[in-house]
Amino acid sequence: MKLSNKQKQYLKGLAHPLKPVVQLGGNGFTEGVLAEIESALAHHELIKVKIPSDDREEKQLIMDAIVRETGAVKVQNIGHILVIFKPSEEKKIQIPKA
Repeated sequence: MKLSNKQKQYLKGLAHPLKPVVQLGGNGFTEGVLAEIESALAHHELIKVKIPSDDREEKQLIMDAIVRETGAVKVQNIGHILVIFKPSEEKKIQIPKA
């Protein structure tokens, strides 16, 4: 799924007031964390994930892995926060046309 800049801007606006739903712990990106992210995506469609890593490369690898494993679309990342979107069956969020 590809999003236009207009669609990403719309999702960024919706994500702004949200708090991170999932936060990675000391064990990093595990199967349990992946299951929690997928569950949150199915329920909310648009979520924030907090990745508390000081190593930029490691943080980027984790973000790429989350997007790849969940099949979600990366909306943005700011600092330690990753915003991802994946439409669910009910389509709770109506994205404007491209």
